[in-house]
Amino acid sequence: MKLTTTTMITLDGVLQGLGGADEDRRGGFERGGWIAPLSDDEGMAFLTGIYQRADAFLFGRQTYEIFAASWGTWADPGDNPVWTALNTRPKYVASNTITDPAWSDTTVLSGDLAAAIGELKAKPGGELQVHGSGQLVRWLLDRELVDEINLLVCPVLLGQGTRLFAENGLDTALELVEARSTPKGVLIQVYRPTGRPRYETASADSTREAGA
Repeated sequence: MKLTTTTMITLDGVLQGLGGADEDRRGGFERGGWIAPLSDDEGMAFLTGIYQRADAFLFGRQTYEIFAASWGTWADPGDNPVWTALNTRPKYVASNTITDPAWSDTTVLSGDLAAAIGELKAKPGGELQVHGSGQLVRWLLDRELVDEINLLVCPVLLGQGTRLFAENGLDTALELVEARSTPKGVLIQVYRPTGRPRYETASADSTREAGA
């Protein structure tokens, strides 16, 4: 399976507490609930298409608990592809503290996480999807386990909160696969990691060409 990540972030890179004021108040975060005013049909269609491609889901503990308490408890609305995907596909959660998950079809991954994820990726199928789960995404990127990155960059600056990308993570070159914007200004960007970036030293000639 291809491992993909899907994350909604602000322009300054924050992913914390997007769903509601009390969703995630860690670190004194007080600016939750920023995604709803930026939602529109085009953005929802993009997200729905991603969920419909899922063969399985991989979560970090914090995001898993948020999803389990919401999507995992809501009754089947009968016409919601996101609900259907989350409640009918296998779910894996990376955690050393969860021992008896209540959400059906959940497997806890502990111990050698890299080996366990490698085994999942080796299975036939379409996509092993990570939604949210910032700490897990950073861990996966540092170990070069991510095959594709979906970003929904929202036109808002929060000025506080947990950022998606680490200040001291693995340097990674990316290929832009898709880019467009929704009517409410959310930038949809799809990238594929391509290894290490290329670095060059600026010269007087290159500086003059850049300024021409």
